[in-house]
Amino acid sequence: MSTASKLTLAGTSLAAVGTIFFVHYGQQNEKAAMHAGVVRDMEQQRVKRERQAEFEMQRELEGEYRKVQTVDGEGEEGNPKG
Repeated sequence: MSTASKLTLAGTSLAAVGTIFFVHYGQQNEKAAMHAGVVRDMEQQRVKRERQAEFEMQRELEGEYRKVQTVDGEGEEGNPKG
């Protein structure tokens, strides 16, 4: 085998190994980014559920308070004060 063919074989082999490594590294980074997106979405959904639960609790409390208390300005249109 001549020196030129040995250098060509070595060069193409290194290029192939480099390409394989580069593609593998890119796939690993993409997989990590996608996983981070899933984790971020799950966290956003958890926060949304917590806020919705708190909103519902506040709505129930408001209903209970309205039964017990009168709120200023409630009767301005239908039942004038005074």
